[in-house]
Amino acid sequence: MADIPKWWMKGDWFDVCSCNIGCPCKFAQAPTNNKCEGVLAYHIREGEYDDVRLDGLNVMGVLQFEGNAWTAETGIVDVGLFLDERADEQQREALQLVFSGQAGGWMAEFAKLFGEVRGIESVPITFEVADDLAHWRAEIPNKVTVLAEALSGPTTPPGKRVELHNAPGSETGPGQVVTWGKANDNHVDAYGFQWDWAGKSSAHIPFDWTGPA
Repeated sequence: MADIPKWWMKGDWFDVCSCNIGCPCKFAQAPTNNKCEGVLAYHIREGEYDDVRLDGLNVMGVLQFEGNAWTAETGIVDVGLFLDERADEQQREALQLVFSGQAGGWMAEFAKLFGEVRGIESVPITFEVADDLAHWRAEIPNKVTVLAEALSGPTTPPGKRVELHNAPGSETGPGQVVTWGKANDNHVDAYGFQWDWAGKSSAHIPFDWTGPA
């Protein structure tokens, strides 16, 4: 990676998937019923790849796999990626290098889970995370619609979030806090994937990455 410049980015990540609430993947276990269909959504609050600013850009992925992806010897996750259509040519190249794992950092490790990459497409992406993490949502028109609310229950203190610390299967890397949610909407029709998994698991995790090392 001698030709990869220094880069960094911070932001919000969330997923919605077909697992029961309390997704086993966050605990580095096999998914519910040994199969997972899900959406990954990323919002870069601020970031820079060499001298190219990436603030405010979004990336999404749709995926499917069977078995425990964290313990697989080879990539078992079939995925399709979407990049923010607002990105110019330099920004798009930076996003593609980072999120494919080619630019090092945490995504170089996470991308080892990928098997078939069904495509990379530039699309309009709407992304929102409430400041108090009460809800999060993202949408790609006619392809992906996902919405989740923070998990709560009769013994959750008012205004508090249900959190997991030191998760052994954090999709954004170690040291981040997982906030659990419930998906109110999880519709996908993209890259040959089709599903509706409303009512299942969701989680928000921040990310703070640097590369290439």
